[in-house]
Amino acid sequence: MAVLERARTHRTPSAQSIGLTLALTATVVWSGNFVIARALHDTVPPVQTAFWRWIIALLAVAPLALPQVRAQWPAIRRHLGFLTTAALLGVTLFNTLIYEAGQSTSATNMAMIAAASPMMIALFDLIGGRRSEGREKLGGRRVAGMVLALLGVLTLVGKGSPAAVLHLDFATGDLWMLAATVAFAGYSALLRRRPQEIGGLAFLFMTFALGAAMLLPAYAVSLGVQGGFALTAGTVGPLLYIGVLSSAVAYFTWNKAIALVGAARAGVVYYLQPVCVALLSLAVLGEGVGLTQVVCMALIVAGVALGSVRRQTPEAADGRT
Repeated sequence: MAVLERARTHRTPSAQSIGLTLALTATVVWSGNFVIARALHDTVPPVQTAFWRWIIALLAVAPLALPQVRAQWPAIRRHLGFLTTAALLGVTLFNTLIYEAGQSTSATNMAMIAAASPMMIALFDLIGGRRSEGREKLGGRRVAGMVLALLGVLTLVGKGSPAAVLHLDFATGDLWMLAATVAFAGYSALLRRRPQEIGGLAFLFMTFALGAAMLLPAYAVSLGVQGGFALTAGTVGPLLYIGVLSSAVAYFTWNKAIALVGAARAGVVYYLQPVCVALLSLAVLGEGVGLTQVVCMALIVAGVALGSVRRQTPEAADGRT
């Protein structure tokens, strides 16, 4: 028994590092999704972008996921209600609302509203965790890290002044973005209750399939009212990115990260998204980064580091976890 306890203790730092790395991977990939979503807003209607994203994602995960789905079908049928709720929040609503928001609001406002995601994730996770024995406590260190990272995000959005965000003009798209943020936070917190008998690939396939099915009526309406879109390199390439990388890869790594480190801690890493977007813009678009942006990025990184590190308890220190 003592050997098992020591082995579990030694595995914890590794699981912690892997989980945070996976959360960072998803955050980086999703940062590219924001850039691409903005690029498609003039050529592909939002609902059609979302629908084809999940069809592509289904095709990407099907070869590996279908054997797991067949083997775990009885468990999938038992938990179909949970899977449908997860699909509604994380697949049908979240990204569709982002694409809709991009039609009528600025990227600056979207970034500011998205910065509320980690706070909402922590809140939903705390509320939902009260119903189970494994509730994840926030703790002073993580709260301080979240506040520091949020200050960095608001300063970045406010171009050097956190108070400047109070004077930004808000559009209808801001409400869509706020709804998307709530949906993502709810999805992330819900993952804590994912049935253990359903594997990661089976979970992805079923949520993608259910989410796309729920989008089908809206897709049909969009097709009838707005018409389709031209299949060009400028539309197919971005759709492949968001279908394969932003969906299949990013969702798998995000879900795995939450399983390893919890929704609240993974959510803190999500604060790095403005940093990732800025660096991607510098690399891809050649946009400059000034001193204010560097300072804000440092605040965000410091906040993420402070909020992500697990505090070592006395029991863990002497091997009694």
